[in-house]
Amino acid sequence: MSNPVSITRTFPATPEQVFDAWTTPASFAVWFGTAAVPVDDVEMDVRVGGGWKATMHLPDGSLKHWVGEFTEVNRPTRLALTLTDQPDDPAREPVTVDIVAVDGGTMMTMVQTAQGFDDASKAALTAGYTAFFDDMEKLFVR
Repeated sequence: MSNPVSITRTFPATPEQVFDAWTTPASFAVWFGTAAVPVDDVEMDVRVGGGWKATMHLPDGSLKHWVGEFTEVNRPTRLALTLTDQPDDPAREPVTVDIVAVDGGTMMTMVQTAQGFDDASKAALTAGYTAFFDDMEKLFVR
């Protein structure tokens, strides 16, 4: 098994706000895909076994269809889900999100297994999530 990608960020928000950023279509559309996902293209059934999907509209005009399933839902401290951009492939990447209240906000740790990812792919995944979480922070800074 390859080493997972793990990113920890602290946001000026409550644990509930950070959890809801992952599970509310209007919030998810703001940060996932760095504004490339229209809210009308996000669906979430937030319960264990419930599915989610989102469609990214890429600058070249192509679409990337993301799908997954929620495998653990413990608001506001932990969320686990799967994801893939190959909807017809049953293989899914596991992702966990741990959320902890800290002084001045909430610390979120996201871990994706990155199974079969080489170093360059993991670096690109890390850069992508970093940009996503920069956009997530905009939800909390007003």
